[in-house]
Amino acid sequence: MHLPFPLVLGSSSPFRKELLSRLQIPFEACSPNIDESALAGESPQQLVERLSISKAAEIAKSFPAHLIIGSDQVAVNEGKILGKPGTFEGAVEQLSAASGKKVQFYTGLTLLNSVRGVQHSEVVPFAVHFRDLSEERIERYLHAEEPYNCAGSFKSEGLGITLFERLEGEDPSALMGLPLIRLVRMLEQEGAQFP
Repeated sequence: MHLPFPLVLGSSSPFRKELLSRLQIPFEACSPNIDESALAGESPQQLVERLSISKAAEIAKSFPAHLIIGSDQVAVNEGKILGKPGTFEGAVEQLSAASGKKVQFYTGLTLLNSVRGVQHSEVVPFAVHFRDLSEERIERYLHAEEPYNCAGSFKSEGLGITLFERLEGEDPSALMGLPLIRLVRMLEQEGAQFP
């Protein structure tokens, strides 16, 4: 593997770190400090793209000779953005509302070359079709995995997969918050070489 500049992941997410490590390239992780509030009238797609760009730009202030990855994700159920539930009760509410429905995920992905000032940015969609979920099943799942820091209240890389009827999208890693297929293309455009 070859990278023209050191790589920085603008995230403290353990899920994104694990995903990026699959590419077997060295990287540093640094959490950006930005306001993640939605703007009035902003669509979910506009929100995640703006935040991924903002995260990369914020990290670039401290890393002026690097390739910087910014990423942000939202889940949308019937037009409503789902945040991280934070509590058992919040997660029960989210999963009950998702039962039998299609929940759309949008992941904003930005790669910023802070040397050249070149930026690549995309929004990657991915959808989850939930099974019909009983209250008992939801509670069993939540007690087993406690996904309270995950948008949508599940961990697809774990037992969350048992809640789904089917998945719909081009890049399964997008569901976990870092679309590796798109990221590899962006890195190659900046001179990275992969097997």
